[in-house]
Amino acid sequence: MEITTKVGGRTITVPLEARETEWEFARGRSIRGYGFGGQVPGPLIEAEVGDTLVVELTNRLAEPTTIHWHGLRVPAEMDGTEKVQRPVEPGDSHEYRFVLPDAATFWYHSHVNETEQLERGLYGALIVRGLDEPTVDRERVLILDDLKLGPDGDVAPFGDEHEHHAGREGDVRLINGRQEPELEIAAGRIERWRIVNAANTRYVRLSIGGRPFSIIGTDGGLIPEPHEVNEVLVTPRDRFDLVVGPFEERELLELEALPYDRGKGESQPERFATLRVGAPAPSRAHIPGALRPIEPLVAEGAEPTRTIDMKALMHGGQHQRDEPVRVGELQVWDLLNETGQDHPFHLHGFFFQVIEEDGKSSPILSWEDTVNVPMKAQVRIAWLPDDRPGEWMYHCHILEHHAMGMMAHFEVVA
Repeated sequence: MEITTKVGGRTITVPLEARETEWEFARGRSIRGYGFGGQVPGPLIEAEVGDTLVVELTNRLAEPTTIHWHGLRVPAEMDGTEKVQRPVEPGDSHEYRFVLPDAATFWYHSHVNETEQLERGLYGALIVRGLDEPTVDRERVLILDDLKLGPDGDVAPFGDEHEHHAGREGDVRLINGRQEPELEIAAGRIERWRIVNAANTRYVRLSIGGRPFSIIGTDGGLIPEPHEVNEVLVTPRDRFDLVVGPFEERELLELEALPYDRGKGESQPERFATLRVGAPAPSRAHIPGALRPIEPLVAEGAEPTRTIDMKALMHGGQHQRDEPVRVGELQVWDLLNETGQDHPFHLHGFFFQVIEEDGKSSPILSWEDTVNVPMKAQVRIAWLPDDRPGEWMYHCHILEHHAMGMMAHFEVVA
């Protein structure tokens, strides 16, 4: 089935069919994958702020599924979780319809049997653009992922007891569904890379040949000004918008994950892709020094309104309930992690600001929906429930931890 996107006025209509597909992740190497539109990743959806997105999901899988619109400030009934929507049974369809209020890099993925459905490729990217986007020479969406294969070359079985506690990591590293691809950039050009980490568990301390690049956006869109770094930690489900380049002709750089210890021992350096620099080309790029104003929600030292204990969450069992929050009442939450491993905390449907990390101010003022809570550490966030009452949830976004119950539901009440 060919995927077509129709733009009529300010309504974008996208049919998405979830079905099994032969996923060729490397030349001559395929597995039985799940794909939206029969492809991995699913179709890139592009829109502008204020557009209405209408997605008709048809389920051709042999098991139920849904779509969660990760990071999007959608109405509660559009969030795609089991608390707000019946899973779409095989052969059935479901319509998602909502206005796109924010410009940022988002993605969509299954929220049923996520450990397997995402591992098999049931995800895709959604880009929403605003009026004042930086000018670059090229834009790319790079979805990081990995695959765990068994001795037979197919996806390794699920349900391993070790994976429940440590999470599932594979030896095959992917960008946009392909194993360690070679990318090319023209010398002298400057590109915007929209990075999404779709891996079940893998933390990616991303380096581009050790060269400097600039962060210009995070989960909730542009940040106030470019932030130059040599590496960035992309936790599971995180997004970053990077400005990359310029480079010199004939350079060959590696996109790699540098060693990182998330509580399971320090990882080895691992390549995700290579970047070949081709012949020079003129650049028209312009990255302003001021990107977007963001006002702090609270001052430093604000008292928390709630503490979420990641250790208690881990051992609390399925379908935990937290206290409701009221529309318009500022929330300051302490995320306390006394466990021996990092946990990426994801809040559905709302953006928050990271106020403090272990008592130190966050280096970047930004809007986030996912934040890493390091082992034996505490992170303080602030967020404001806007007028979208209903059932919501938060959880660890290591999928195996979420599946074993490291999550809670809560209600936003008017």
